[in-house]
Amino acid sequence: MPGLLAADGTPLHFERWGVPSAPVTVVLLHGYALDRRSWRAIAPVLAEAGEEPIAVLAYDQRGHGESGAVRPASATMGHLADDLAEILDKVLPKGRIVLVGHDMGGLAILSLAQRHPEVFAARVAGVGLLAMSAGGVTPDAIWPNALGKLGRDLEIVFGTKVISLVREHTSKAVIAGLRWWLFGDDPAPGDVELTVRMIRGNWPQTVSAFRPALDAYTRESALSQVGSVPVTAIVGERDKLVPTADVEELAGAVENGTAVVLPGVGHVVPLEAAPQVVPRLLALANQARRQA
Repeated sequence: MPGLLAADGTPLHFERWGVPSAPVTVVLLHGYALDRRSWRAIAPVLAEAGEEPIAVLAYDQRGHGESGAVRPASATMGHLADDLAEILDKVLPKGRIVLVGHDMGGLAILSLAQRHPEVFAARVAGVGLLAMSAGGVTPDAIWPNALGKLGRDLEIVFGTKVISLVREHTSKAVIAGLRWWLFGDDPAPGDVELTVRMIRGNWPQTVSAFRPALDAYTRESALSQVGSVPVTAIVGERDKLVPTADVEELAGAVENGTAVVLPGVGHVVPLEAAPQVVPRLLALANQARRQA
């Protein structure tokens, strides 16, 4: 799998689909404690869904998946934004870009707009934000705190070995707990199991390293940097971590925002609702191609 060495020496691994020379590339940024595999039902389909060629790239953000580990000092929104800027500059130097972020991936996109406004203005023609809060919600509605709360709840019920179970085994208790927290009405068992494996692979180092940055990040000021770029904000009706009203507020905070609520869907939108998400992302890519 190809990779890029970030400016601070952190390796970033990515995967590509479609035609690399396509005029529009959709870049997929996964959520907190997950990795690029969370896009497995979207990336290959999206690359072949359009009448015109579309390129797709998904990468493991630092500390996640097969990318390099992080220290607390490098587990920041600023570093995620810098990594994204380097991906655009060195891996995708030409063409229009549609950025799609799930959860923490959406925060990385907003941080790019805030930290590298010239890159965002010159390259980005569309933004998709999946299950991302606009800010101002209660602590238990934020994914880092919810994951910590899940661990505490499971520890109370099942004993102190729960942390090692998350890290070393796909136990029935952990699967049941994460399924309830993160999914909606009828998730596929394979999607739940994959989510547990992804979280297990990032527990506890990455989970604990990124939590302070996620808790402290202010979304409101970053939204002002998006300008007139089309933004589609998608949330599951059954999302226990991000209220639907908060996503509607997010869409209303930008000049060209649209909110989409998916019935019966929980927090892990890329896995649980790929058939509903792909047409929305394709619409952003088609609009970007017309602009190009």
